This record gives sequence, structure tokens and C-alpha cells, in this order.
Amino acid sequence: MKEGIEDMKKKEIFLTSQGYLDLENELNYLKIDKRQEVMQTLKDARALGDLSENSEYDQARSDQEALEARIRELEYTLENATIINEENIDKNIVNVGSTVQLQYDGEDDVEEYKIVGSQEADPFNNKISNESPIAAAILNQKVGSTVEVSSPDGVYKVKIVKVA
Repeated sequence: MKEGIEDMKKKEIFLTSQGYLDLENELNYLKIDKRQEVMQTLKDARALGDLSENSEYDQARSDQEALEARIRELEYTLENATIINEENIDKNIVNVGSTVQLQYDGEDDVEEYKIVGSQEADPFNNKISNESPIAAAILNQKVGSTVEVSSPDGVYKVKIVKVA
């Protein structure tokens, strides 16, 4: 479930410069193209007649409300985001914006993750939120450190192999 603007006010919003650009592009698309598309659908649905039993009109109104909510969310995010300057990240410790290589306790394989803000998290592309259990455990830790990660599945250890 998407978090609302009220929930976002409670925590700091981190974005990489690419993440900021992606959200800015989405906002422009929604405001320029999608808003017109939804308005046309609403207009077409109104033309069908009796609004009290017009499911097309009800759906168009619902789509319009969802669109406007997403636009407000994006505007708030972009106005209040802290942009991570990846050029100035300390490569000796894990920060938001760092790319880290981790070795799970008892395994030989090394996994690579990029620590990003929750708005950019994409676990399928190894971009994990700074609020995730693993990122929270390794933030501000040095290369070579072994840390315990508390997750819903239990506690496990990871070693920080590299920070870039």
C-alpha cells in the first residue's frame, strides 16, 4: 500500500539525482499527458447520460482522484527531498547512496546492493531502502565490519566486503 503524504512528513526523504529526475519526469507526464487523458475519459463518460447509474463516470472520477493524489505525493516528495550527492559519499563507511558488497555469514557468494531512499527502492534491481532491515543494520558501518541484521525471518550476520 502506498504511504500518504502525512506518513512521509514523519521521515526524511532521500533521493539520488537519477531518482529525483525519474520522479520529476513522472510528475510532468502525469500533469501534462495523463491529466488530459483522464479529463477526456471523464468528459466522454459524462456524455453517456444519467450520472447516478453511470459506472464509466464513477470509474473516471476514481481515476481522477488517484491521479491527483499521486501528483500531490510527487510534488511533496520533490519539494522536500534530500538529494544524495553520490560524488561526495565517504567510501569508507556505508551511507545512503553507497553501493555495497555483502557476504552473508556461512556463504561464499557476495551480493551487491545500492542503498537508496524508500521512494527509489527496487529489490529486483538490488536497490534497497535505507529503512530496510539490512540497510538499517549496515548504515554507518565500515568495510570489514560484520553486523547482525534483525529481520522478520530472524537474525543473521553479514560482512561488509566493499563500499563504493
